[in-house]
Amino acid sequence: MSLTPVRSIEDLRKIKEETYTGIKLRLKDSAVEREIAKYHILVCTGTGCASSKSKLIHQKLEDEIRKRKLEDKVKVIKTGCFGFCKLGPIIVIHPDRTFYTKVELEDVDEILDQHIENGQIVEKLLYKSVKTGELQKTIDEIDFFNHQMRIALRNCGVINPEDIREYIALDGYMALADILTKKIPAQEIIEEIKQSGLRGRGGAGFPTGLKWEYTASYEGDEKFVLCNADEGDPGAFMDRSILEGDPHSILEAMIIAGYCIGAKQGYVYIRAEYPIAVERLEIAIDQARRIGLLGSNILGSSFDFDLDIRIGAGAFVCGEETALIQSVMGFRGEPRPRPPYPAEVGLWEKPTLNNNVETYANIPVILRKGARWFAGIGTKDSKGTKVFALAGQIKNTGLIEVPMGTTVRTIIYDIGGGISNDKNVKAVQCGGPSGGCLPAEMLDKEIDFKSLTDIGLIMGSGGMIVMDETDCMVDIARFYLEFAQDESCGKCVPCSIGTKRLLEILEKISSGQGEMEDLERLENLCYEIKDSSLCGLGQTAPNPVLSTLKFFRDEYIAHIKDKYCPAGVCNGLLKVVISDDKCIACGICARICPVNAITGEHKKPPFRIHQDVCIKCGACIARCPVNAIYKH
Repeated sequence: MSLTPVRSIEDLRKIKEETYTGIKLRLKDSAVEREIAKYHILVCTGTGCASSKSKLIHQKLEDEIRKRKLEDKVKVIKTGCFGFCKLGPIIVIHPDRTFYTKVELEDVDEILDQHIENGQIVEKLLYKSVKTGELQKTIDEIDFFNHQMRIALRNCGVINPEDIREYIALDGYMALADILTKKIPAQEIIEEIKQSGLRGRGGAGFPTGLKWEYTASYEGDEKFVLCNADEGDPGAFMDRSILEGDPHSILEAMIIAGYCIGAKQGYVYIRAEYPIAVERLEIAIDQARRIGLLGSNILGSSFDFDLDIRIGAGAFVCGEETALIQSVMGFRGEPRPRPPYPAEVGLWEKPTLNNNVETYANIPVILRKGARWFAGIGTKDSKGTKVFALAGQIKNTGLIEVPMGTTVRTIIYDIGGGISNDKNVKAVQCGGPSGGCLPAEMLDKEIDFKSLTDIGLIMGSGGMIVMDETDCMVDIARFYLEFAQDESCGKCVPCSIGTKRLLEILEKISSGQGEMEDLERLENLCYEIKDSSLCGLGQTAPNPVLSTLKFFRDEYIAHIKDKYCPAGVCNGLLKVVISDDKCIACGICARICPVNAITGEHKKPPFRIHQDVCIKCGACIARCPVNAIYKH
């Protein structure tokens, strides 16, 4: 790709004007002109769709267009995540805004034959509403998108993340250029961020402007800017999708941060499990350097700033900022006591600013549109929007961005389309392993920092897992605690040993060996771990246990007193039985039982399962031809 060096804001504006003409065909609110191509075919090449061969679909589209000599009529663009991950691979065709789902390689010819050459929509690839069953032709008709407000995700699914010019076309790097050209004082920029009300999106929700101000206030011959892209919560992929779909927004924000605190070097710390995000970051950094937006004398100013990537090995604890800093420096990722905070003593004992990906993604748009605009979105204590990874027992899973203060009910039913198989919602796990479970009776609770904290939960980084009546809340608490215990770095006893003791009590209860006294032991131990652990991992690890004890105590009591799992999940409290009425005595179950727990005579029903031998593996349930075997 040929890139013209940018030495001034005028050079940047020239690139913007030249490139905007080529991309405005895909912008919803712009007048449609077809000077460049009649159709733009946007193919999602984020991780979700790439795992379903979207890259091969992109390549086949390009090959077929060349064969058919349609280059003047059609342009194929790779994009980041559209968010509707359940339906991938996804293709959106502009200017029609036609939204095609679950596209396969063999569909490419039909899309070109029918849609591109004859103007006819391929109906079999359209999204079918989970509410009405109607086919919805355009992205604008789909409820999943209509209740969202995309700020951090504004460019994902719109631009080619591997082309810096497309980011510039949508005002990219303009906030930076304005700052450097007008020589706006750092404190004035920090004040704008403070006035916006932006709070950290990594979990703790600390005011971003204050963090920048603190770091800027400390003296140092050298300072650093860090981006935490070590996203380790089960089911969370917010930061990954932003980096895959809009990496330059993070680069621009980090450069601005460097200007504000007086740093010349930044690092993006990202886990190795995100190869597409790493690749696109590398491309973005290389292009920014080639164009002159990273390095020395940026935009003809005297300001120097550069960025590098550091790859993490996937340790969950490295999401904690002091452990992350240790890892960036090449040491074992272990947290240290605070204070001093990284703003004073961070990388190589120098003042260091650390924010996560989503936090940075908001910075350029805040500085372009103003603090008042951003502060007008959300609630009194929580401004702007929040990105959530919506998963679990829900019809529409994927990545969403909604204004702070949106209710859980709106997210589940208006965006998520309701519960799978039309079951009843039981709980919503907010914040991943560090969060807690919100019960169904609180579905009208607004999602923001304060409302969740008031009931003992936290927002965390933004994982949101929906559960129905088939989920056991004791087992859910056990699962998240098992994860936290496994990811503990082992440095402090309250976390490494305390979570192990918690897990043992939960396993005891779920196996039917629990006592009522265990509930008091659980609560006391939870608070001791929270109060004495060194870092955020241990301090928040008990949250799933405490929230389920608070809102679903009856399930714990059922496990202990009645030796019964209401959801039918905990194997230790279940029996595998054969229905006398349904059994046909075929003998399949006996033949495949790994411990010979099933006996009977061929063609003489029923067969019997010896409970003292059965290990409840479920192999017989899966193989029974008449569904005569079940857990009870």
